[in-house]
Amino acid sequence: MLGGADIGRRWPDPAMGEPGHVLLVARTHDLGIRAASQALNVLRTEEQPAGVQLLAVVLVADAPGPLPRVLGRRVRVLRSGAEVHRVPWMPAWRLGEEADQLPRAVRALARRISAPAGRAGRPR
Repeated sequence: MLGGADIGRRWPDPAMGEPGHVLLVARTHDLGIRAASQALNVLRTEEQPAGVQLLAVVLVADAPGPLPRVLGRRVRVLRSGAEVHRVPWMPAWRLGEEADQLPRAVRALARRISAPAGRAGRPR
């Protein structure tokens, strides 16, 4: 949706010509938030390939409705270490279909990652 490439569960390698700017995308269920936390720890300890820069963490809702309180607390912990954007539940995406209109959160994220350096705006 934002013009990037899904490289799976690994860090890109800018030395091999892969882009170094990363959106870390995870679902909002227990395993997704844990995986995002582990990836942020790699960045904190600087174990990622040289040239990799995290733009933001993108949490995609795994179900309709609000997050359970325990998961909401984990999201707040993620926010203490990175810019976090939340994307709402989209029934069409579950079926592999495109939505009629992108959610506001996705449009805001698109503006954020296309903004010139230093003009990214306020984190969500």
